[in-house]
Amino acid sequence: MTKQPTSSRRLSSIDTLVRAPELLTLISHWGRLAVIEALRAIQHEQRSADLGSQEMSLAEYCDRATSWLRRHREPGYLRVFNLTGVLIHTNLGRATIDPELIQRSVLAATCPTTLEYDLERGKRGDREAVIRERLCHLTGAESAVLVNNNAAAVWITLNTLAYKKEVIVSRGELIEIGGSFRLPELMIRSETKLVEVGTTNRTWLRDYENALTPDSALLLKVHPSNYSIQGFVQSVNESELLNLARRRDIPLVLDLGSGALTNLQQFGLPEEPQPKNLIALGVDLITFSGDKLLGGPQAGIIVGKQKLCEQINSNPLKRALRMDKLSLALLNETLKAYEDPENLRKNVRLIQELSLTPRQLKHRAKQVSVVLKEKLPDFDVQIEPSESQLGSGAQPTTAIPTIAVTIAHRKQSNLINLEQTLRELRPAVIGRISKERILLDMRGADPLDELLCSLTALT
Repeated sequence: MTKQPTSSRRLSSIDTLVRAPELLTLISHWGRLAVIEALRAIQHEQRSADLGSQEMSLAEYCDRATSWLRRHREPGYLRVFNLTGVLIHTNLGRATIDPELIQRSVLAATCPTTLEYDLERGKRGDREAVIRERLCHLTGAESAVLVNNNAAAVWITLNTLAYKKEVIVSRGELIEIGGSFRLPELMIRSETKLVEVGTTNRTWLRDYENALTPDSALLLKVHPSNYSIQGFVQSVNESELLNLARRRDIPLVLDLGSGALTNLQQFGLPEEPQPKNLIALGVDLITFSGDKLLGGPQAGIIVGKQKLCEQINSNPLKRALRMDKLSLALLNETLKAYEDPENLRKNVRLIQELSLTPRQLKHRAKQVSVVLKEKLPDFDVQIEPSESQLGSGAQPTTAIPTIAVTIAHRKQSNLINLEQTLRELRPAVIGRISKERILLDMRGADPLDELLCSLTALT
């Protein structure tokens, strides 16, 4: 039998290493199996280089394992500071939830709850009943339906109400949403027949009228929440389409996309259509998202006529698209916040960010700039007026005044390296490069003390 080299025997066993307290944080962050794989790879490198007799310290194992994992494994869902200037950033998780609302929702995940149980009757209950009631109160709708995102809300509405029939849409409203998902393709999957009317920039009421046939199931209007057509344009408003829908006895469905349950003009933003105003106008069904302008968890919300909502709820695929219990609990708490307008700014993070004053933003910027000037003596750190965006398809042409900390350097390569270094901090700091500078928007600098602590790690 060939004797195993002494060098190979001197390396610590993997089992011993993963039990070491020094590696517990690494295991908690990356997972036990990933860390084991990293340790095996490190020891293999040692043996291949004939360095097996040179046993490493636990600190060196941690450093090398961390480096290996960063190169070969996805780190998971890490917390970051969103200083990009895009408040509802799709890549960074869209709307963030206030910790207090999260705390109120944890029962849904940590304890048995009355998710589908009626305490009074002692029988199975309706999982959406409490949220349906809140949505009806906030929007004035007769009923509501919940699914897991707005694309699903549009899909199941079309599949239920216009299966194998025609849906009439303005050509200028055939949008593409995030991830290259296009409305025409969504309609094909819903087994409906798309009927395009008008042109990209101009659609008239007569275009809809001329397209109607006995096989037309509904009119669909898509709010331009993620695009803007300017110049020589013409569109048909909801009132005109509603009159046409009533004359032809077919529903009018409006996809609001982002959705808003409060007047955004109070924050200096352009008016955004609110479901309650459109329901009052008489629109049959409205779809919108929960994690955009509403500022809640991912959800697809449908509000409108009770008869139509009941038809959607009876669709066999509704179960495949339903929301999970934790998302329902978070949405319930978010809607409760909207029932209390005086405390809305305190309970909804998006509203908090929109409500920040110039004085608050300047205070944050001064604190951040002090740290950056100390840590980055070779860089030019300044405080400047800038602009934020809502993001995620909401008011794409609207600029929100803000304050940014800017970082410049005579060498562009140094700036690019710094941007990467900021992303390697924990929590990571995500800004944007614009006009050969890194911009850090102070609307996302909360909590400020934790951001400052993260920036002090810069070297």
